[in-house]
Amino acid sequence: MKRRILIATACLTVLSMLFSACGKKEAAAPDPEKIQKIIEEMVVDYGAYQAEAKEKTDALLKDLREADLGTGVRWEKIMQIWTSADLGQPLHYDVLPDGLPDTDELCLVVLGFQLEPDGTMREELIQRLQVALKSAEKYPNAYVVCTGGGTASENESASEAGEMAKWLIEHGVEKNRVIVEDNSITTAQNALFTYDILTSLYPSVKKLAIISSDYHIATGELLFKAESILRAGVPGGEKLEVISNAAWKAPSGSLSAMFQAGALIELSGDVKTAFEIYYDNYDIHGLPPLK
Repeated sequence: MKRRILIATACLTVLSMLFSACGKKEAAAPDPEKIQKIIEEMVVDYGAYQAEAKEKTDALLKDLREADLGTGVRWEKIMQIWTSADLGQPLHYDVLPDGLPDTDELCLVVLGFQLEPDGTMREELIQRLQVALKSAEKYPNAYVVCTGGGTASENESASEAGEMAKWLIEHGVEKNRVIVEDNSITTAQNALFTYDILTSLYPSVKKLAIISSDYHIATGELLFKAESILRAGVPGGEKLEVISNAAWKAPSGSLSAMFQAGALIELSGDVKTAFEIYYDNYDIHGLPPLK
C-alpha cells in the first residue's frame, strides 16, 4: 500500500513539473534591430543636444538594458565616458607624462592624418610623429602602433601608417617596436583594427597611450575605450586600457559631438549611417569610399 502511495506521489510530482514547465514562457531572444535602433537614437540625441538630452538618453539606456542587459551595461559605461568632463583630460602636450609603465605592456597609438594626394605626409601628421618620437624615446620598451590607411587620392600604394612607420624608423625607433595598421580610414576603424592586431599578435600589451593633435585626443580616447568595452566578454573584462595621451598643439581643428556620435555608431556596426553623419558634419569628401 505504501509503495502504491509513493509511486502515485512521484507521478503527481512529475506531472506537476511538466505542466509547470509547459506553462512558463521562454524568455524572448534579444531583437538586434531594436537594440541597434535604441543605440543610434541615444547617441544621436546626445551628439545633437549634449547635456540637454540627459533625460532622454537615460530613458533610452533603461530601454536598452531591458532589451539586452549586457549590451545595456556596456553602453551605459560608454555613455559615462562620453559625457564626462574628464574625457581627454589631463591633456599632455609634446610628450607623454612621467609614471607610465616602461615595458612592453605599454603601446603608443599614433593616430593618422590624411595624406597629400601624392602620398606624402601633411605637416600635421609630421607634428604628431614628433610627439610620438619624443614619447617613444622616453619609454624605450613600449610598442608604437601607427594607424591609418590609404588616403592619398593619386597614390594607391601609400598609406598613412606606412609613411608614419617609415619616418619613425628613419628617426631612430627600432623596427621591431613599430606596428603598422594600414587598413583604416576613420578613427573608429583605427580603434577596430588596432584592437584586432594588438589582442591577437601582441598579448603583452595591456595599456594604451593616444597620440594625436590636441583636438583629436578626446575622440581617440573615447573610441578606443568604447571598442574595448564592446569587445569585453563581460562588463569590466576589457583587455586594453587607455591610460594617457600626448598631443601636438594644433593651431586649429575641432571634432563635434555629432561626429563622435557617428564614430560610435560605426563601432556599433552601422557603417552606412555613420558615414551619412560624417558627410553631414565633417569634410571627408576627399577620402576614398569605405570598402
